[in-house]
Amino acid sequence: MTEQRVGFGMDVHALGGPPPLLLGGAVVDEVRGLVGTSDADVLCHAVADALLGAACLGDLGDHFPSDDARWRGAAGLDLLGRTTALIADGGWSVVNADAVVVAQTTPIAPHRPQLRANLAAALRVEPDRVSVKATTTDRLGALGREEGVAAYATVLLTAGPASAAGERE
Repeated sequence: MTEQRVGFGMDVHALGGPPPLLLGGAVVDEVRGLVGTSDADVLCHAVADALLGAACLGDLGDHFPSDDARWRGAAGLDLLGRTTALIADGGWSVVNADAVVVAQTTPIAPHRPQLRANLAAALRVEPDRVSVKATTTDRLGALGREEGVAAYATVLLTAGPASAAGERE
């Protein structure tokens, strides 16, 4: 039996940064942005942390520290792609990813196909292995007051590389 592991990740950033607001590498709000040392792409960061957790490789800050100038302004999709390469080097491949964005008014549904395609490319899987959902906090708490955006993600990894057909070897 092939070994499999589940990972969980989350990220949150405050609204108030320069536009645009990027999620999964896509512009989802041209007027508002998130605050961060990178592009503050909470969706990519949550998925990357889930990958690292499942592979027992620490967290995003261990590999891409915010106090390292090399990662200032880094694109979330680039960090996610680099994280996918790290787990592949450790003998793991992605089976699927499931993520939820928590934002009071940021529209996700119109961007879902692009988000899934972008994440899938970075994860080296087909888009049908990536789910992106959205929810609000019904105006409760900091996220409900539109002070920030959060994302949560789970991933399933399997030992070994993916085959050309997308199946695990």
